[in-house]
Amino acid sequence: MSKIKPSKGAPYARIMGVGGYRPTRVVPNEVILETIDSSDEWIRSRSGIATRHWASDEETVAVMSVEAAGKAIADAGIAPEQIGGVIVSTVSHFQQTPAIATEIAHRVGAGKPAAFDISAGCAGFGYGLTLAKGMVVEGSAEYVLVIGVERLSDLTDLEDRATAFLFGDGAGAVVVGPAKEPAIGPTVWGSEGDKSGTIKQTVPWNDYHVGDVSKLPLDKNGEIKFPAITQEGQAVFRWAVFEMAKVAQQALDAAGIAPEDLDVFIPHQANMRIIDSMVKTLKLPEHVTVARDVETTGNTSAASIPLAMERLLATGQAKSGDTALIIGFGAGLVYAATVVTLP
Repeated sequence: MSKIKPSKGAPYARIMGVGGYRPTRVVPNEVILETIDSSDEWIRSRSGIATRHWASDEETVAVMSVEAAGKAIADAGIAPEQIGGVIVSTVSHFQQTPAIATEIAHRVGAGKPAAFDISAGCAGFGYGLTLAKGMVVEGSAEYVLVIGVERLSDLTDLEDRATAFLFGDGAGAVVVGPAKEPAIGPTVWGSEGDKSGTIKQTVPWNDYHVGDVSKLPLDKNGEIKFPAITQEGQAVFRWAVFEMAKVAQQALDAAGIAPEDLDVFIPHQANMRIIDSMVKTLKLPEHVTVARDVETTGNTSAASIPLAMERLLATGQAKSGDTALIIGFGAGLVYAATVVTLP
């Protein structure tokens, strides 16, 4: 017979508050067109993106995260010191160690919580949400702060016609806490590593230590470029449209929710065409509010779902208590989908 005491947590978990931060600089397509041969019409037709936000030198990953986290904590109505866990999903914090989550935890006044970073690309918020739910239900933390944050402008090749217009910066955060009834459904998540090369960094960081310039990306003037995100656009589009709609349906089924029972759909804000195709494939009723934050925010990877959630609630397009389907998908290729009750 085991001598280990069982874990004692909350019966269920819920999202209690949400917050977001968008950098002050708004970048229209006209700026992107200064470095690529394209047009505003082409960019909009391919992606639905009209503008995106780019961070200044002062708007660091930590600064944006703290701003978003502060709003989420206030929205949740708890004190910072009650937070027992901080999970940060990002691919654009360039200091290998320590995890940026520890600095953020300190700056928001969280005391001594468990704090760690995860790297799950555009599915990172879903991964973090799932881990936070487990911590609350298991009892290792009463409240967990989940942050998706990116400065993808640092990883954008402005000379790459296929990706220069896609990416934006920002941070989104939620507080996950105890609930008396189910408010975060089962997560359907996974990966398809055989397709990992379809979205990737152009060169690994260690190539910069080798000294062999032939391995490094160069700009049109022959200068060494910073690494950037590259992708096989058509392959990613097909995968997202055909495979992620299936995952979204699986998440609905796992939660026992029919499409007509949904109030809101918040997919990763990658591309308007992908979003519209998923809505059609899932046969979502017209009454379902669909997040289309990508038009003015671009693709912010792990930050895109919480940022879109915050905007829908702030503008009144969604309301507290609504039932929402969320799904993230991206580099890996990884994915995560679940149904939640909005805070």
